[in-house]
Amino acid sequence: MNTALTDLLDIDYPIIQAPMAGVSTPDLAVAAANAGALGSIAAGTLTAEKAEAAIASVAAQTNRPINVNVFTHASPYRDAAKEAAWLETLRPYFREFGIDPPDGLSEIYKSFNDDPDMLEMLVDRRPGAVSFHFGLPPQYAVDALKCAGIVTLCSATTVAEAEAVAARGIDVVIAQSGEAGGHSGVFDPAAGAGQHGIGLMALLPQVVAAVDRPVVAAGGIGNGAGIAAALTLGAAGAQLGTAFISCPESAAPAAHHDALVGAPGKATAVTSALSGRPARGVVNRLMRDMAGRESEVPDYPVAYDAGKALADAAKDRENGEFSVMWGGQAAPMNRRLPAGELVACLVRETREAMTLANDRLNNLFRP
Repeated sequence: MNTALTDLLDIDYPIIQAPMAGVSTPDLAVAAANAGALGSIAAGTLTAEKAEAAIASVAAQTNRPINVNVFTHASPYRDAAKEAAWLETLRPYFREFGIDPPDGLSEIYKSFNDDPDMLEMLVDRRPGAVSFHFGLPPQYAVDALKCAGIVTLCSATTVAEAEAVAARGIDVVIAQSGEAGGHSGVFDPAAGAGQHGIGLMALLPQVVAAVDRPVVAAGGIGNGAGIAAALTLGAAGAQLGTAFISCPESAAPAAHHDALVGAPGKATAVTSALSGRPARGVVNRLMRDMAGRESEVPDYPVAYDAGKALADAAKDRENGEFSVMWGGQAAPMNRRLPAGELVACLVRETREAMTLANDRLNNLFRP
């Protein structure tokens, strides 16, 4: 299972545990890394200080390479009238729980592109890899990270985005399809669903053909057969996120796991109503009610401030109808396994799937 990705990152298997803000933990990253995959820390919602603490926690438990993920979204356009109108739209929901909505909204996450402290910390700590989500980082940041010996990766949801990633000199393209759980890495969240909803079987071979560097497949992969299929289509590896939500090392509550495992594919959908950017998750009440009203939602991450406040208010009343439970279309294949065991299972399944495919081909074309 050696590929260009394993050689570049010095890992045993071409598998990346996806960084999932709010779900992945240092313990999950350590377990995945020690099993031979690339473990990831989700730093997109963290300050430089908290991200450094997470990196230190991981470094104290493993000497294997670790990926640190940051968000590279454009600074939100603040429209006071739009934000006030959105809070008024949500007021009836807050009132159900006996409270008023917040008086205003905040930009709760700083983009890596506007955070020199995060760049300085990463160059100083030198993790094995740094990955970008939501767009391109500045050229000077890519150059600084690469000069520090750090492998760089970036999500792309279209061929055009993948070509832009390669042109920026980033080492690895993560081809993320519309089946993926959580936030789409689409560069322009205003793009139509057709721009960020391409299936992996269509997206992956096009990206592989378009760029001259390793491509990682992401989205809709829940077992080793999916990894084998991605490798067959030219990927140098696969990134799995939803599959790791059910690991005990993740921070996802049991209700999150229970809502995903065994659920029909229609149980997840893409929405911008919760955060201001398209993301796939388990359909909740707000997603149903706000379908078709995405244009009213403030920019990411400002809108997420309201979504999180509403979810917390509902949770305090033991109501999960507004909970944010991100997950992909492969969620029904989830297994409740420790991360290390899950990696071992994925490796075994990948080998079995590739052997079976080879045997079938040999039989098919046997003289």
